[in-house]
Amino acid sequence: MIFMKEIDYLSLDGKTLRLFLAVLEEGSVTAAANRLGLTQSAVSHGLERLRAVAGDPLFVKSGRGIVATAHAELLAEQARQLLDGMKAFSGGARFDPATARFRLTVAANDFQRDLLLPAFFARVRAEAPGILLRVVPSGLPTAEMLREERCDLLVTPRPPEGADILQKRLLADRFLCFFDGAARSAPRSLENYLAAGHVTVEHETRGPLEFDVALAARGIARRIVVTVQNFSGVPPFLRGTDLVATLPGLLGLELMREFRTCPPPVEYPELAMYAVWHRRNHLDPAHRWLRGILEATAREAGRSGRKAG
Repeated sequence: MIFMKEIDYLSLDGKTLRLFLAVLEEGSVTAAANRLGLTQSAVSHGLERLRAVAGDPLFVKSGRGIVATAHAELLAEQARQLLDGMKAFSGGARFDPATARFRLTVAANDFQRDLLLPAFFARVRAEAPGILLRVVPSGLPTAEMLREERCDLLVTPRPPEGADILQKRLLADRFLCFFDGAARSAPRSLENYLAAGHVTVEHETRGPLEFDVALAARGIARRIVVTVQNFSGVPPFLRGTDLVATLPGLLGLELMREFRTCPPPVEYPELAMYAVWHRRNHLDPAHRWLRGILEATAREAGRSGRKAG
């Protein structure tokens, strides 16, 4: 009997633990399979092996989905610690981009995603064609997204804090006033700016833009006539109208490139953008290489933004 128990716990492996955490976090075998690039049957088979080791069903049906058992919730933190230990143990391993095979998950919202990730992935793919990219929205980012491995990297102007959370400033942007130069002139005076009709963005999960919050706190009231939920919704409302929109200037490289710009006639500090990751990945050679590619991509975007401005 003792011998059988030894076989049971020795049959654990990192892939099975990662599979268990994916099902726990996604609340679905199908979603976990998609996240890990596996078939549903492979995920189900892995869970069966883990159930035998743990002596617990781990997940039970609830309506159309599944929920973790109380024992599975307790095992989750142990599983994360074991995986962290495995990563630390293999931290000195060499990384060869040409032969690397894994999926990288980056959390970013629409602005950061469109500004950096297509160019970032093009650089990655040129040297590491076996690395797959999965992009998920970050919403209002939290440290738990990294702690629970829902993403490997987070790109955001609002980095979460934590002793185990590391960050690197990628670039700095500034807010600019965008307008259709064929329909109106630049709103250079504060009086003209406040009198204009404004288009702004209020994200469903993150709320209004930092610029809008700062102006409201200073008692500066604009005439906002259109509110959309993402940056891509702004151009149709500016095109051919006398409306204006005050947005991050780097949007002028792509999404807002058809519009004229001028500095808003109110002071506002720089808008920084950060790469954020968990300490467990800090020394991992593959993660370091990918962070370097992201930093180089951000430097190029910053240079392009300065030239455009």
